[in-house]
Parts: sequence; C-alpha cells; structure tokens
Amino acid sequence: MKSIHSVHHLSQREIYKKSLELRKQGVLYNLLNMEIEDIFRGSIDRFSEIAYRLKDSRKILDVGSGHGLFLSLLCELGHECYSVDFLDITEKYPEIYKKKPVEFCVCNVEIDTIPHEDNFFDAVACSQVLEHFTHSHLPAMKEIYRVLKPNGIVEIDVPNAVCFRNRSRMIRGKHITYDYEEHYLYAEPFTYKNLSFYPKRHNREFTLKELRILLNAAKFKNIESSFLKSRRYREGLEKIRSIGSAFRDFIPSLRKSIIAFAKK
Repeated sequence: MKSIHSVHHLSQREIYKKSLELRKQGVLYNLLNMEIEDIFRGSIDRFSEIAYRLKDSRKILDVGSGHGLFLSLLCELGHECYSVDFLDITEKYPEIYKKKPVEFCVCNVEIDTIPHEDNFFDAVACSQVLEHFTHSHLPAMKEIYRVLKPNGIVEIDVPNAVCFRNRSRMIRGKHITYDYEEHYLYAEPFTYKNLSFYPKRHNREFTLKELRILLNAAKFKNIESSFLKSRRYREGLEKIRSIGSAFRDFIPSLRKSIIAFAKK
C-alpha cells in the first residue's frame, strides 16, 4: 500500500522518465550549460534512485549541494529543499538557486554547525561529498544526525576505493587519485577558520566496510549499504558504450560508487 504521507507516488523508473522530460523542457537546468548537462548524464540514474528512496521525506537537506541538479529534481517532485555548501555557489548556478525554492546557506560542514535546529529534517542527502573532506568525516555526520528528525533518513554515496577503474589503474602503474602535481604537489589550500582544506580533490575514497563504520560511529541505525550501478544516460549510437558499464557492474564490488541509507 502506498503511504499517504508520500510527497509523490512515482516509482524509480517513473522518476527517471520524468527527469528526462523535465530536462528536455529546460525545467531542470539551462540546456546550454554543458557542465550541468554532463553531470545530468552521469548522475541522473543515481539521483532517481535516491529521490525514490526519499519520497516520504518532505524536508530534505542536501549537504555539499554544489551544482544543485539534485535539488532541482527534488523541487520538481514537490519536496521542501534546503542546501549547504562551503562556498556561495548561488551566483554560479542561478537557474537553480535563485529561480527555484531552495534555501541555501554557506556552511563548511567539516567544522561548522549546520545552521538548522535539532530534529528539523526528514532526510539529509550527502552525495559524492565526503571523499573531498580534508579532516575527519565524523563531526559532519554527527551534525547530520542532530538535524534529522527521529527515524529521519540519511543518504550517503561515495566513490568505491576498490572499483574496477582503481584496480586497473594500479595494475598499469597509475595512481587512483587526481593529478599529483596539480592537486597535491602544488595545490593551494582553501583556508577557513585558521585551518587548511583541499576540497578540489579526492582526499579519501571508501570501502563498503568503512562507510558502515562511519555511520555506526555517528549512531545511525538500520544501515543499508550496497555497491551502486553506474548507468550513464546516453543517446543514439553512444548507447553502445553502455555495454562496458554493464559488464563492469555485473560484479558489484567493481562498481564505481557505494551508497548507504540509514535512520536516526
């Protein structure tokens, strides 16, 4: 039986199809923005799954919201949307942060208190963010726990440190992280409250066990974690390239990302 409290009653597949329609209409984002277009193609399958799992959550906070594409989708699905990021990105993505009902606050969740009261949100999403942390992930997870309502849902997805790409690069004598010279040797830190941060690179990718350790340490319960399929949206002859992704995803532990849902 469908919950009468659901924000919407769409299936995951229906959300995906609706997303394609909204994109075509130019509702989700400006189609001339090639950065967001690439993000849409690489992320919409994942966003559809997360949106489906959070369909019963009216108030949602997106931690590290960045480009705001996921927020744009949530707004169109009828959710009440909030977001935080360590920089003010509203001017960079005005078609989402200024034209849609999203409440945005600048907040470095590595060390700042999330600017909302206790037990405020039905769900908190943190998508492809924790790998960019310079310091411990635990303070941010405790803050997420604080602002969630009892039985509220947290969603976390992060890169899989032992995915096929990383294993194959190591076999070929290549490193799994970003370019050494640009992002490590000569990287300039972002300084905030007398601390240094390096958010423009992956500082730590995760194993499935490590993500569960983090959620347990933050006192979350009912943890569900799994390897996430990576289905890029492709059109025309480009769909042939999806065969390689399907082959890689056949073995779950080789998939690119890990996803977890848990409750307060």
